Amino acid sequence: MFNAAMRTVVLATMMTATAVAVQAKNPEVGGAAMFEDKNIVENAMNSKDHTTLVAAVKAAGLVETLQGKGPFTVFAPTNAAFDALPKGTVETLVKPENKDQLTKILTCHVVAADAMSSAIEKMIKDDGGTHDVKTVGGCVLKAKEDMGKITLTDEMGNVAHVTIADVKQSNGVIHVIDKVLLPKM
Repeated sequence: MFNAAMRTVVLATMMTATAVAVQAKNPEVGGAAMFEDKNIVENAMNSKDHTTLVAAVKAAGLVETLQGKGPFTVFAPTNAAFDALPKGTVETLVKPENKDQLTKILTCHVVAADAMSSAIEKMIKDDGGTHDVKTVGGCVLKAKEDMGKITLTDEMGNVAHVTIADVKQSNGVIHVIDKVLLPKM
């Protein structure tokens, strides 16, 4: 028979195994486990690599939208991607008077669908090597595959690489990217 101490060890082992299994389904992003039962905003807020994105989403008033039912596919630029923009760009965009421009940029990272990388890769293949991705912001991104990785070219010709794909969320999926996608302004 199990005594109380043995039950505690067994229970702790089972909980650890469950946590590892959940984490194995979804990659860790920005040092934080991403959980399929949390929405896009809840998970992004835990990623130390996406603090700038979260601040921008808040400044644009998009938190409630991205916590909504979805489904959404979000191409999520890292802090380093925002840091690569010209000096002062982020600080200017988060000002209240630039909310429309910030909203346009951020919604050019969002697709109204749950598009896992395998589906994107199939669309690229079916379209002969390049697939147009229409975003909720009205931008058209060019998706391609380069050496087994998905790339996205924005309307300004900037190329972002998907560095972490298929981070499942309760209301869609996140694909981490290494550049900020910009619309034609």
